[in-house]
Amino acid sequence: MSRPVALVTGAASGIGQAVAVAYARMGVRVMGGYLPADPHDPAETERLVAQAGGECSMMAMDVTDSASLDAIAAAAVERFGRLDYAVANAGLLRRAPLLEMSDEQWNEMLNVDLTGVMRTFRSASRHIGEGGALVAISSIAGGVYGWQDHAHYAAAKAGVPGLCRSLAVEFAPRGIRGNTIIPGLIETPQSLDSKNSLGADGLAKAGKAIPLGRVGRASEVADLVCFLTGPASSYITGQSIVIDGGLTVRWPE
Repeated sequence: MSRPVALVTGAASGIGQAVAVAYARMGVRVMGGYLPADPHDPAETERLVAQAGGECSMMAMDVTDSASLDAIAAAAVERFGRLDYAVANAGLLRRAPLLEMSDEQWNEMLNVDLTGVMRTFRSASRHIGEGGALVAISSIAGGVYGWQDHAHYAAAKAGVPGLCRSLAVEFAPRGIRGNTIIPGLIETPQSLDSKNSLGADGLAKAGKAIPLGRVGRASEVADLVCFLTGPASSYITGQSIVIDGGLTVRWPE
């Protein structure tokens, strides 16, 4: 039996890249999607996966374009002969106070961070069979907390668990599971962006309020992705799992 195959969007950096590397260590082959306008080099993901003993093929895609996602899902099957898992990780983060936010900014955010997840799963699920799994990456911003100046982002991320719960029910007869991961403060290129997110100083400060005493690593989220798509989680579906070092359960100080 050939090794399983995963489609991972946003695989050129951050959590997506970490997922590709974690899959390599598990023997899961990866079709990684990246946005051409992204400044990160997709070849670096291929290099890291190869270094970990895995196999990865990176392909340009755009989660706002259904045809693009149909193409990468089909390419995964053509390249590797099958498709078992889909990880909807690609996302957009922009700071915009509501009173200054345009309809275009609102629509762009939901188009990427919520509708893009739907498109990813719709395209991938045409090829995934029994024993397959879908995992979407949400955020504690929207998934648990509110976040000032990020209402559009929080609204999109809040919608992801509802989408995954519904797909878990819809796809259960096919033997396909669907779950959501809700990361807390994770050090990635996105969170290190001080213009749209916390930046390095903000992360360092916020880490002191986390019970485990630090922000999370992308590799830790990737390990959870691997668990939720692997056989050890065969009876888990429709769930939203927070990974935040205890941030959302701490006593206010």
